[in-house]
Amino acid sequence: MDKDPEKMMVETTSKYHKTQVQLQEENAMVEAAKQNPERFEPLYNAYYEQIFRYIYQRIDDKETAFDICSQVFLKALTNIHKYEFRGVPFSSWLYRIAQNEVYEALRQEKAHRTVNLETRQVRDMLDEMDGGHSEDMFRLLERVLPELPEEDLQMIEWRFFEKRSFREIGEILGITENNAKVRGHRSLEKLKRLFKTFIQE
Repeated sequence: MDKDPEKMMVETTSKYHKTQVQLQEENAMVEAAKQNPERFEPLYNAYYEQIFRYIYQRIDDKETAFDICSQVFLKALTNIHKYEFRGVPFSSWLYRIAQNEVYEALRQEKAHRTVNLETRQVRDMLDEMDGGHSEDMFRLLERVLPELPEEDLQMIEWRFFEKRSFREIGEILGITENNAKVRGHRSLEKLKRLFKTFIQE
C-alpha cells in the first residue's frame, strides 16, 4: 500500500460535485464495471482517497482504516450489480457502505472513534456559526465536534465542510432530500447549543 494517510488528510482537491455530463460519464463506467469487474479500477482510483479520508477521520488507527477501506471497495465490487443510478455521484453509494463498515468496526470495538479535522474545515465551520477565527474559538470547536453524536458529525461534515447537496446526503443516508434538510438544520442547532455550553464552562 503506497497511500500516505497524512497527505490525504491535507489534500483538498477531491471533487465532490459533478455536472450532469460527468454523472452520465461516470454511470457509463459503472455499467462497464457491471459487465467486467476489471473495469472497476477507474472507479477505485477516482474515489479511493475520498473514502479513505472519510474512514481515517473516524478511526484512530491508520492500518485499521486501510483495512476498512479495502473492505468497502471489495463489497462495492461484489455488489455493484445492485447499484442503481439516482442522479448523484457513485461516491454516495460508496459512502453508505463505508458508513456501515465504520459503524460495525466501532460496534465490535475493533477501532476507537476519533475526529481528525483540517484547519480549513474548522475555520469554515466557525464562519457558519459566526464564531470568529480566534485561536480560542478554533480550539473550542475542535473540542466540541468530537462530542457530537456520529450522525450529527457526519451531517456537519458533508453539508458544511464538503458542501454536498441535501439530495446527495439523502442518497447516502437512504432518506428523502427534505428529511436531509431537516437533519442538517437539527445537527447545526445541536452544534451551536453544545458550543454555547462549552463557552459557559
